[in-house]
Amino acid sequence: MGIFKLRKNKRFSYTPRYYKSNDDGSSPFEMKHKFDDYRKTIGSNGLKSKFTNAIDELKEEPDREANKRILIIVAALLLVFLFIIDFDLSIFFS
Repeated sequence: MGIFKLRKNKRFSYTPRYYKSNDDGSSPFEMKHKFDDYRKTIGSNGLKSKFTNAIDELKEEPDREANKRILIIVAALLLVFLFIIDFDLSIFFS
């Protein structure tokens, strides 16, 4: 047993009892992010391809419904905040 050598972890070939395997061969224990299926920059290897894919994603048409919803929520929160700090809205109206 060497001083600088680390022990390897044990590996077990465990398969769940009621697991139905997928056709794509993915593991049930594979951890991935929620939005990996929708992003293009995940699988690219080169630095140039990562940048070009990121720029292409930025140039895509945004979801207009989501943008409207975000603007409405921000406006409502702003009005609630102004109401809480007792801001006088009469300065905007003559």
